[in-house]
Amino acid sequence: MTVRLRVVLDQLVAPTRSDLETASRSLAAALAETAPAGCEVEAIAPSGELPSIDGVAEGRRLPLARRETAAAWQLGVVTGVGGGMIHSPTLMAPLVRHDRVHDHDQTVVTLWDLRAWEAPEELPRASVMWERAMLRRAVRYADALIVPTHAMAERLETHARLGERVRVIAGAQPDGFAAPTDAAARRRDLGLPPAYLVLAGGIGASDGLAAGFRAAAPSAFDVVVVDVPEGEEAGVSALAEASGLAAHRVHVRSGLDRGDRAATIEAAAALIAPSTRGAWPWRVLDAMALGTPVVAIDSDVHREVVLDGGIVVPEAGLEDAVVDALSDRSLTGDAGRMRVLGRDRSRAFSWAGAAERVWQVHADL
Repeated sequence: MTVRLRVVLDQLVAPTRSDLETASRSLAAALAETAPAGCEVEAIAPSGELPSIDGVAEGRRLPLARRETAAAWQLGVVTGVGGGMIHSPTLMAPLVRHDRVHDHDQTVVTLWDLRAWEAPEELPRASVMWERAMLRRAVRYADALIVPTHAMAERLETHARLGERVRVIAGAQPDGFAAPTDAAARRRDLGLPPAYLVLAGGIGASDGLAAGFRAAAPSAFDVVVVDVPEGEEAGVSALAEASGLAAHRVHVRSGLDRGDRAATIEAAAALIAPSTRGAWPWRVLDAMALGTPVVAIDSDVHREVVLDGGIVVPEAGLEDAVVDALSDRSLTGDAGRMRVLGRDRSRAFSWAGAAERVWQVHADL
């Protein structure tokens, strides 16, 4: 008898964030590659036509299926999905009453950040309402809810009563993530300065950026800010000036694709991660994988993810930490040591490892 795991890939049909799209695609491929004997993976989505997803180990395409509209799923109207094991890399899933014990139906969803609860002012009202409503449905109907860190699992307890249904499975950098062969040309096309720091914009443009600007201001480096929502570039420049960093030293780059992002972060003297939000730190993983020194503000998430792969300090020590990271960029200096430690730490995270843990979650259920 073949056991089928249906993976919800709404982010491939209507992506809301590029990181979620990449995570969904990467996890689906890894689930196919690591499928136990007698198991197979099928891709489903609430609406739209799904692109092809490679089943790496089998050298074939994952079976694709088109289902009901997203609105129907959100209202609990589900027909044609057929039950069984359903796994969603986001909160989007056909969350309805089902019988896991007798029919062996099970639904598992994923929550990557708590922005709708910790920083609702930084999101459109409709997005906040949607995420909160879907979490309420998950509390009622999900057999498990996955978050990427233990820190987030603890924070989630203040917003939802899920008890032992919360599982922790970390995310990862994209498979094969590296600076492209045309990295120098990409940086020229992006108009990047010859020497710079990268500042991760976080979930919202105000998420720790002021602290990052203050820490970078005394250095001789310009600052390239990534992950800033489109339309907020002018506000970021104004925030930099208010924080003591001249606007001409700030370069805001929104909507970078994978290649441009890798080219940008790989050449940075260091990446400053100032966010304290309950969210998976995508850019921190990128930087560690590329060997770019990471300086992060102390938070429960950064302590758990960065560990010894970078410098984690309280906000008051951020400026000194940046100086330390920049003091010697040779392989024998601190930045050189940080590059090696960052790469080593990044190897603890992989989509293959995440997929194996997903299979185990469903087996335990």
